[in-house]
Amino acid sequence: MHRAKASIRPAVAEGSNLRMRPAMRHTRRGRRTASQREMSKRKASKSSDQEVMLHLSRSHIFKDYERAFSEATGLPLNIRGHDSWSPVHHGKDDQHSFASILARFNKARAACLRAQTDASRESNSTTRTVTWFAGLSESAVPVYVGDHILGFLETGEVMLKNPTKKHFASITRQLRAWGYRADWKKLERAYFRSCVLSPDRYRAMLRLLSIFAQHLSILSNQLAVRRENDESMNMARARNFIEKHQTEPLSLGRVAQAANISRHYFCKMFKKATGVNFIDYLSRVRVEKSKALLLNPNSRISEAAFACGFQSMTNFNRAFRRIVGRSPTQFRKSLPKLRCPV
Repeated sequence: MHRAKASIRPAVAEGSNLRMRPAMRHTRRGRRTASQREMSKRKASKSSDQEVMLHLSRSHIFKDYERAFSEATGLPLNIRGHDSWSPVHHGKDDQHSFASILARFNKARAACLRAQTDASRESNSTTRTVTWFAGLSESAVPVYVGDHILGFLETGEVMLKNPTKKHFASITRQLRAWGYRADWKKLERAYFRSCVLSPDRYRAMLRLLSIFAQHLSILSNQLAVRRENDESMNMARARNFIEKHQTEPLSLGRVAQAANISRHYFCKMFKKATGVNFIDYLSRVRVEKSKALLLNPNSRISEAAFACGFQSMTNFNRAFRRIVGRSPTQFRKSLPKLRCPV
């Protein structure tokens, strides 16, 4: 008897584990689904921020200010997204400056990018200035949309102390230690031509950038509101199109084209605007129309179904029961007072 009990125990334990596995899998699926939803929201928010940043970088106000800033200070000005990294002088006309030459070296470039990361690490950061390799300083001024940071205005690299022969010698020693070969005379000329600002002038320049960043924040909020209004107009256009053409074969692509937006964007925005996906919304519109037609006792149920755009009775009955909670026949029988006498 003792041995029999011992042989049963492992079987019971194994069975209990098997019973737990579906629940564990369900929990994991739930976690993955929640994680996927959160990731989807982040991607949508990031895509929206990138769109606003693109508008800002192409706006006349930014181009005018960038030109005036460069002419007044001799420095380039860059606007970048929160998670994008590039030297401020990238694509500018100062490819022979000391900073741009250093940025061609991998380790010096890495130091530049680390400085950019440090300058924008805090989510609630204000203007931050960092100094990276060779005594070059740069600053990041945040641009907001709503209550979160959309991106940064970044200055070109400057020196806050006058260049010296001794300092340049230490720079070349470090570069040689890293194994770099360069035209040292050219690098030296670029070093001594570097922009130098006193701390007071640099702080004054950053105050001007902060004021401009506030103006861009106002513009970014206006762009965000305008985009939301455009989305509302697109969704209204889509719903009107569905109402007018519900009796016809309607595809998602056709409605998205009528709304003048892409299929992918239409799916996302339609679900956000209506709370249901396109197929479910179309079914509900057609079912509501069929309910009105079923009030006529002289019309057949099949006639009401096809008149509303359903392609088969199976689909109609299934959609009607799911949305109304009863079959079309039961719905019609529940309205005896509206039926005409035989």
